[in-house]
Amino acid sequence: NLTLYPGHHPSTFSSSPPSRMLWQYICLFGQRLVSRKTLEPMEGQMTCHLNTFDLVIWGVGTTLGVGVYFLVGAMARDIAGPSIVICFLVAALSSVLSGLCYAELAARVPHSGSAYLYSYVTVGQLCAFITGWNVILSFVFGTAGVAKAWSATFDNLIGNHISRVLQENFSLNMPQLLAKYPDFLALGLVLLLMGVLVLGVDVSALVNQVFTGINLLVLSFIIISGFIKGDLHNWQLTEEDYKLAASRTNHTYRLGPLGSGGFVPFGFEGILQGAAFCFYAFVGFDVIATKGKEALNPHRSIPLGIVIALSICFLAYFGVSAALTLMVPYYQIQPENPLPQAFFQVGWAPAGYVVTVGILWALSFRLLTNMLTTAHMMREMADDGLLFRGLARIHGRRDTPILAVLATGTLLGILTLLFTFSDLVDLMSTGTLLSYTLGTFSVLVLRYQPDQNFSKKEKVEKEIEMDPRYEATPLESVPEAETSNIRKSGQIVYGCAFLLVLLLTILSLILAQWPSRVFSGDLGSTTGAVLLLLLITGVTVIIWRQPQNPTPPPFKVPALPVLPVLSIFLNLYLMMQMTSLTWAQFGIWNAVGFAIYFGYGIRHSVEENRDQQLAASNSQTLDEHTPSAGSS
Repeated sequence: NLTLYPGHHPSTFSSSPPSRMLWQYICLFGQRLVSRKTLEPMEGQMTCHLNTFDLVIWGVGTTLGVGVYFLVGAMARDIAGPSIVICFLVAALSSVLSGLCYAELAARVPHSGSAYLYSYVTVGQLCAFITGWNVILSFVFGTAGVAKAWSATFDNLIGNHISRVLQENFSLNMPQLLAKYPDFLALGLVLLLMGVLVLGVDVSALVNQVFTGINLLVLSFIIISGFIKGDLHNWQLTEEDYKLAASRTNHTYRLGPLGSGGFVPFGFEGILQGAAFCFYAFVGFDVIATKGKEALNPHRSIPLGIVIALSICFLAYFGVSAALTLMVPYYQIQPENPLPQAFFQVGWAPAGYVVTVGILWALSFRLLTNMLTTAHMMREMADDGLLFRGLARIHGRRDTPILAVLATGTLLGILTLLFTFSDLVDLMSTGTLLSYTLGTFSVLVLRYQPDQNFSKKEKVEKEIEMDPRYEATPLESVPEAETSNIRKSGQIVYGCAFLLVLLLTILSLILAQWPSRVFSGDLGSTTGAVLLLLLITGVTVIIWRQPQNPTPPPFKVPALPVLPVLSIFLNLYLMMQMTSLTWAQFGIWNAVGFAIYFGYGIRHSVEENRDQQLAASNSQTLDEHTPSAGSS
């Protein structure tokens, strides 16, 4: 019913020619895509009890996990060698830039919530759905990777008997698309924890601190022991060392590639490709930005907590990867279980068993918390009507979204059963990078927009003021005149920001796919890259010259627009390092998401129904302000 949209009435459409009616329908459809969520008043006042230390512990606890225990092995052996420590530095830099942008985005919204909520309130529905859908991708595929890692660790502890039996009897024979065998052990673990979540559990700050402390103790033990048993010669390996190792190698495992040897055996390309995969290791820090209403001094503690948490995680990754590559030549690392096997290879078998138990302990907690977070993310989107409403149903006294938990467990079970660990990591990294890019884009454009009203009451009053039948007095029109420049600036920045993302995507694609041509002086490639850089610089200057909103947010990203532009470029460049298979799988996931959104979510959105109810009630209010035809 077109009368339900604010500012539109039946006469508007009945008297319009077909072409104009089509244009109005398109405009209305566009308005639905960018409709923002209005926040309801919070029931009671949330207690502020988290200091900077608490936020750092939350960030470290949700970030340190399978990346530090498994990713280092695969990346060092086949992609980066000892230079994996530089890969982690690049990934950490990208994460810090995105984290600061998340901090500003969270500071703009007077509620605690996820990146999905912040996007919905500040940018609009479509951007929020894409962000939320890819956050779900990140959690689901990342959690499946944790389950696969737990399975591999436990199997290695008992002599790899489970994997041998499964591979002999249940081989899938599709190495390019699926795992070598269905991982029933990982499936059983997921189903077990799904049952635990259905019964109702929660993770308190104290429990998180305990498990984070245990995790850090295990990592400290690995780093100290690794440096004690390490040999600097393993960062200076040559072809002679490789041949000698090959002659001594038994047939239980094969050597990895040598590359060119030395500290950077696979070149600059290996470092950048490794950084794209290492980004997986820093996923989870954004939980700090969601604690705004629980923090004692959020404007200071949130950005400080993000930087400190990422610094601690980087030092942990740096120490573990350095210890691993110093203990064992990178081509002798066993990626299925790198850290315990490294201790076995240097003759410290008891240390290997201690590390294995610590890894199982840490991964179990991470798996439980990730499954719970994924279910709550589904519930949040279902509450807004963008996903199927049944996922938001709460059962029992422990506030457990059982259908969301069951959906999460079912999807996780399929992924852990059929996909390889590397495929899960690639997809998870791609989805996370896209979510961070959207968040950074939002910060870039929002700084140049007029002040936004987040509450339901303010939204109603704003719609009444904007209706053409309401005659504003000169005094009431002053704020509109004062914000006209900012609105014009905001429109310019929106257009420039979209153009900037397009140019950065093209540049990232060129640098990722044809780096040798660009840096070797190839006329076409180098000229194209230079022209793109000039255009990007020009568009950035145009954005910089626009007047910003004079009302600053509680926390501001420094050096805007340069820092967000740099963050978007790094994220896009790391995304371009992914394989074509990863992009195909990523496209399928998002195609399913768009089918759900346009087939269900856009029609059942709570905000859409609320806008219709507000418009219906506003119509009567506006009529009361409209003078009658016979009045003088």
